[in-house]
Amino acid sequence: MANPNSSTVRFRQGTSRRRRHAGVWATILGAVLALTPARIRAADAVREAAEARARAACEVGRKACAAAPTDPVAAWEFARATFDWAEFATAKEDRARLATEGIAAGRRAVELGPALAASHYYLAMNLGQLARTKLLGALSLVTEMEDLFIQARSLDPRFDFAGADRCLGLLYRDAPGWPVSVGNRKKARKHLEAAINLAPDYVENRLNLLEALVEWGERAEAREVRAALAGRLPLAREEFAGERWAWSWQDWDRRWESVTRQIDAW
Repeated sequence: MANPNSSTVRFRQGTSRRRRHAGVWATILGAVLALTPARIRAADAVREAAEARARAACEVGRKACAAAPTDPVAAWEFARATFDWAEFATAKEDRARLATEGIAAGRRAVELGPALAASHYYLAMNLGQLARTKLLGALSLVTEMEDLFIQARSLDPRFDFAGADRCLGLLYRDAPGWPVSVGNRKKARKHLEAAINLAPDYVENRLNLLEALVEWGERAEAREVRAALAGRLPLAREEFAGERWAWSWQDWDRRWESVTRQIDAW
């Protein structure tokens, strides 16, 4: 079963954003008004619970790898756990340490289970975590990430709710373009749309495309995607329900509110 906290690798390096002033101020004002004391306390509680689960899963995964050093599933599950825990790191050094541990587990998983999409996928995810701790050094990791996600997609395109297409879309969207790196709007759109086609009910997939369309100034299509996502949210809240998904919903709701304000300000 896919882990809700490992849905997206985040990588931004030199991405330019163009926003009208009205949209920027609407977003800022909305975010400030949303930060009521009760909401802050609820958000903190959700984060603390999710972080505790991620930490526990990492400790379990580390022991499982030590107990079964030739098991590729134990290796990729530990790589997933390190990625998830690194999402909560507040210090660059802590994120890099966890990412390095996850990269080692991911490489072991690829060596032991090269036919498993998860092996390639979580190695790429941890490379993405390490990239977040670097500046120009992040660019050297991008090509390997791209190759690993492509390989994961070829083995199981539906893994982690179409995770390989989702992450490729974000990588092409957020990385600098040629000749510096692999950034490419056409490829980004292709993979973000592919993720929706493969896993249409997974909120993250539609949110990523919606945010990209807003960033690119594609107003008509952004409104269409927003309407489609709005129609699916009630059922998605039923499908992805419970404590396990609370942290994801906190992120999704925040981003949904933000992108909706930006569109309304056009």
